[in-house]
Amino acid sequence: MKISREVKTGIIVVGGILLFLMGFSYLKSSSIFDNSKTFYAIYDNVGGLQSGTPVSINGFTVGKVNDIKFKDGSGKLLVTFSVSNDFEFSKNSRAELYDTGIIGGKGIQIIPIFDEAPKAKSGDILASSTKPGLTDLVQQNLAPLQSKIEGAVTNADSLLINFNQILDTKTKKELRESIGGLNALIKNFQVTSNSLNGLLADNKKQLDNSIKNINNITDNFSKISDSISQVGLTKTMKNLESTLGNLDAMLAKIEKGDGTLGKLMTDEELYNNLTASTRELDLLLQDFRLNPKRYVNVSVFGKKQIDYELPEEDPAQNIEN
Repeated sequence: MKISREVKTGIIVVGGILLFLMGFSYLKSSSIFDNSKTFYAIYDNVGGLQSGTPVSINGFTVGKVNDIKFKDGSGKLLVTFSVSNDFEFSKNSRAELYDTGIIGGKGIQIIPIFDEAPKAKSGDILASSTKPGLTDLVQQNLAPLQSKIEGAVTNADSLLINFNQILDTKTKKELRESIGGLNALIKNFQVTSNSLNGLLADNKKQLDNSIKNINNITDNFSKISDSISQVGLTKTMKNLESTLGNLDAMLAKIEKGDGTLGKLMTDEELYNNLTASTRELDLLLQDFRLNPKRYVNVSVFGKKQIDYELPEEDPAQNIEN
């Protein structure tokens, strides 16, 4: 079958148009047959983000950045990127801008959220955030340290100025003299130390004998302690403790009023009776001494017994009264 010149020309034109479209889409880093979803994110600063930069989820590349342009007159940047349809996430998910390397480079990673909100669809604007990079973290940590270092340097400078003001000519001279005196003191201490070492070396034998004597005294004291323990000091102490315990028990019974001695100690009536009896006995003995005829009457040879006359001052009357 013979193809006409017009058909050949048409095929060539259509092929050229297709090749042009494919090349244009390749230069724009997009495919003609790409059916991925397109999302948007708004950033204050993209930090050098470029079109064609991969977009990842959990470290896996699922799309790329398609376009970056200013959103409006506020200076905010609108980033357009595509994500494969193979992975679905909530519209509350976040597009985070992060450093792709230590020496620079930015990328976008989707922080997926799986909740009851509707699924993200093509054309949605996702919430955006920026993850601090290594440089930002270093700057944030170095800024307070830099302030502290500057303050320390300023304080050191002020201290040196004040120190120079204090160290006038007279003070410097006195300081040099003090240092010289300290050196002399150190030299004297060295001489004393050498003398002490020599003294110890000369009397080493006497010191050894003294130490031996001390050891002998310690051994003798140990032997004396053993002898005392063998004599039965422990048993004696136990007996003494037992005796003291019995004495405490007896004193406790006396305080409670138990026994004869306890009753004598605590019964006030018995004490009063004993006191009254003693007084009456004393008066009786006194009356017997003064008036023996009152108690004994002896008759010799049948002599008539003389009746006893009661004296005017009779001590017994005081008893009866």
